[in-house]
Amino acid sequence: MKDRLATAGLRKPWIVLMLVAAGVLLAQPASARKPSGPIVLDGANSAEGIAAGHGTTFYAGDLFAGDIYRGDFALGTASLFIDAPEGSQATGMSFDDATGFLYVSGGFTGQGHVYDTADGSTIASYQFADPSTGPVINDVTITGDGAYFTNSTAPVLYFVPINDGQPGDFSTLTVTGPAADLTGDFNLNGIVSTADGGTLIVAHSANAALYTVDPETGASALIEGVSVPNVDGIVLQGRLLWAVQNFSNQVSAIKLSADLGSGHVKDVITNENFEIPTTAALWGSRLGVIQAKFDTGLPPTADTYEVVIVSR
Repeated sequence: MKDRLATAGLRKPWIVLMLVAAGVLLAQPASARKPSGPIVLDGANSAEGIAAGHGTTFYAGDLFAGDIYRGDFALGTASLFIDAPEGSQATGMSFDDATGFLYVSGGFTGQGHVYDTADGSTIASYQFADPSTGPVINDVTITGDGAYFTNSTAPVLYFVPINDGQPGDFSTLTVTGPAADLTGDFNLNGIVSTADGGTLIVAHSANAALYTVDPETGASALIEGVSVPNVDGIVLQGRLLWAVQNFSNQVSAIKLSADLGSGHVKDVITNENFEIPTTAALWGSRLGVIQAKFDTGLPPTADTYEVVIVSR
């Protein structure tokens, strides 16, 4: 190698170092690369939910239009994928890896939707609650049995069974215990499930708390030792949970006990580009965190809406 470089006239050490560095960068897989800045949802007029799809793909929603954007974490790009019908909304969302279906909560409309990410078609739509009653269908998680949607204004979860990959008719699960508290304007919010689907974890915005919920009975219990003011969306991997705290402009990384009865904040993630983050999605060793920009109003009036990539 040294003789060939000398023969080619590449005798200066800094040139060799440049070539080696370039080789390392080219050898990196796409999933290891990091976008140079926030990923803009090109054309979105609001934002709230995000979900990781296959590979480096992600999906994000335009809250007040209901449109779904498809992006690529590695490329740092995102564009309109599903032009939702007028009157739709999109808050939290969850991707079913087995089918490629995207489950989307419908905010103030009281609805939920299931989209096929292969072609953008609508698989199913649900009217969980009457819009005149002021519902906020805020987030959704998928287990081996089905999808659970939260309502921030009622102590219930809406359950959509999934049989052979297809979503069925929904039922309502009443939440009991401390998570059923309705003292705030936004109560039950983010939701995740353990890997085996045996336990749900919900974020309660008004109580700045996390609770476990039994998916069979609806019984809830406080996760002790954790205070998360302004908690919104949550992400779970094993016993690590990330809680997005919107108006606090931060994400708390929480280590849960083996029985999920308690936890402690092990790290707090901040970023200069955070502007009222609401939800997050895992991408390798990083989080893609969507910026709702509610500080500009409701509906928000920012010029652009982005996904910010942070180390987790």
